[in-house]
Amino acid sequence: MDNREQMNIVIVGHVDHGKSTVIGRLLADTDSLPEGKLESVKEFCKKNSRPFEYAFLLDALKDEQSQGITIDTARCFFKTSKRDYIIIDAPGHIEFLKNMVTGASRAEAALLVIDAKEGIKENSKRHGHIVSMLGIKQVVVLVNKMDLVNFDKDVFNNIQAEFTEFLSKINIKPLNFIPISAFNGDNVAEKSKNTFWYEGPTVLEQLDSFINKKENYQLPFRMPVQDIYKFTEGNDDRRIVAGTILSGTIKTGDEVLFLPSQKRSTINSIEGFNVEPRDTAFADEAIGFTLTTQIYIKPGELMVKVNENQPVISSRFRVNIFWVGKAPLVKNKNYKLKIGTMKIGVKLVDILNIIDAAELNIDSFKDQVERHDVAECILETSKPIAFDPISDIEFTGRFVIVDNYEISGGGIILEGVSDSNNTLIEQIKDREYLWEKGLITSRDREEIYGHKSKFVVITTGSEENEEIIRDIGKYLENRLFKMNYKSYYLGVSSLLHGLASNNVSDFEARENQIRQIGELARIFTDAGQIFITSVFNLDDYEANKLKLLNQPHEILIVNIGDSPFNSFKPDANISIEGATKKAVDSVCDLLKQKEIIVDYYI
Repeated sequence: MDNREQMNIVIVGHVDHGKSTVIGRLLADTDSLPEGKLESVKEFCKKNSRPFEYAFLLDALKDEQSQGITIDTARCFFKTSKRDYIIIDAPGHIEFLKNMVTGASRAEAALLVIDAKEGIKENSKRHGHIVSMLGIKQVVVLVNKMDLVNFDKDVFNNIQAEFTEFLSKINIKPLNFIPISAFNGDNVAEKSKNTFWYEGPTVLEQLDSFINKKENYQLPFRMPVQDIYKFTEGNDDRRIVAGTILSGTIKTGDEVLFLPSQKRSTINSIEGFNVEPRDTAFADEAIGFTLTTQIYIKPGELMVKVNENQPVISSRFRVNIFWVGKAPLVKNKNYKLKIGTMKIGVKLVDILNIIDAAELNIDSFKDQVERHDVAECILETSKPIAFDPISDIEFTGRFVIVDNYEISGGGIILEGVSDSNNTLIEQIKDREYLWEKGLITSRDREEIYGHKSKFVVITTGSEENEEIIRDIGKYLENRLFKMNYKSYYLGVSSLLHGLASNNVSDFEARENQIRQIGELARIFTDAGQIFITSVFNLDDYEANKLKLLNQPHEILIVNIGDSPFNSFKPDANISIEGATKKAVDSVCDLLKQKEIIVDYYI
C-alpha cells in the first residue's frame, strides 16, 4: 500500500453548485471515511430533524481534525482500486490561489462543478479562469443537480455547448462533461439509469483515466548549476560542477548541455564529499560532476542531457503570478527574477488579465498588479533563460520575483513567447529615432582622422587567456595611437563601479557591463574613433547584443585561443601561440583588410 500511486485533484465551483456534496459523495462511495462516520452523521441529522446531505461529512471531519484525524479543510483523501487521490479544496480564495500558483500543491487535474438548474454563472467563468491560470490541462466539467431538471438531455447539452465555447477562449479544452446528481449518486461511482442518453464514464472512471505526472526520476534530467569548485592542492586540477538534481538521472559518459550558453561536454566522474565512488546520480541528490572537456560555465546555468527533451530558451514568457508585494507590480520597472539558481533582471511588459483573489473579479484592463492579485502576464528577462513550462516539469517552471530585496511575488511559467520584438530592440529603435547628431558627418571625420570608426571586441573562452586578451587590447590601442589613429581602450571591468551599479549580483553586474560597453561603443564609433574592449567568455547572446547596441555602426569581434561561442561566428580566430605583438599584428592586418585603417609599416 505504501507504494500506491497518488494523484492530486483540485475541485472548483461555487459553493451553491454542490462542490462539497461532490466531495462528500466521493469520500462515501469509495469507503474512504473513518469507520462509522457516515452512519453517525446520518443519525445526527435524524435526531435534529434535518435532511442528510453529503456536504455535512466535510464539516464533521473538520470538527474532528483536533482529535487526530488526518483530514483537513484544505485536503481530503479517497482511494480507488487504481490509485489514492488527494482533493485540494482550500476554503479561502486568497490562500487557495497563493498556494496553487506558488507551488505548495501539485494538481494534475481539475473538476469544475456547475449547477444544472442555475446554469453557467459568473462564478463558473471565474473558476474557469482560475483553472486556466494554474496551467492544468486535464479538466472535466461536472454538471451537477441534474435531478432538479429531470435529467433533461437538452439542458445538459446547452450547458456543454455554451461552457465549451467559453473555455476555449481561455485556453481550456475540457476532456469531458459528466451529468451527475451528487446528492443521489448518479454517475458518481456508478452509471445512472436516469441518464440513459449519456454514454461517457462516471466521475470515478474519469478520475482513474487521468494521466498522472511522472515521478521525479522519470522526468528529463535537470540540474541548475550552483557553483563551480576548483582544486589546486596536491596537483588536483579538478573543476567540479555542483548543484542539486531536480529531476531525472545521470551517469558517467552521458553527454550534457548547459543552457542558455549551449556549451557541451561529457560526464567524466560523479563527485561527493566522503562518499564511495559511483557512476550514477538521481533526482533530489546534491552532487558534483567533472567533465571530460574543460569548458567555462557560469552559476545559474541549467544542466540537461543532450539526448532528452530540451527546455525552452527565451527572454519572454507567459506566466501566472501571485503578487504579495507592498508596492504594486508595474510595467517596465526593473525587478529580479529567481528561477533555480539563476538570478536575473526582469520586467513586466504586458498584463493579459487579473483576478482579484478576494472577490474573484476578473479585469483585463488594469495597468498594474495589486497586492493579493493573481495575474496572467508577459515577463521579459534581460537575457534569455532556460525553463520548462509548468505542465512539463514544475521544478524549472516556478519562480519568485524580488522587489527591493524582498520576495514580492511567486508564479509559474505557462509557455515561452517570441522575443523577436523584445524591449531592447524597441529601445534601440527609439534611441536611433531620437539620436541628435551634430553638423559633422561620418565622412568628414574619416577624412580628418585618416581612418574609419570601428568597435573592436577581443574575447576568449579560456580562463588562462583572460589577462592576455586585456594586454592585446591595450597594446592594440597603443599601436594605433602611435600611428596617429584615434583609438581608445576600455575594459568592461572599468564599469563595475562607474556607469554600472555595484549593488547587484555578479550575474546582473555582467549584464550591466555588456549593456554599458555597447552603449559607449555607439557613442565612440559615432565620434569616428576605434573603440577597443576585451570581454572574457563572451557568449553568443552577448556578442549579438553588442552588435545590436552598436547599430548603425559595425563591430569587429576577434577570438583568441579557445572559443567561447556556440554558433556565433567571430570575424577572426587567432591562435594563442606566440607573443601579444603577434596577435596585435593580426588584428591590425584585419583592420586593414576591412579598410578601417590604411596601409602601415612596422
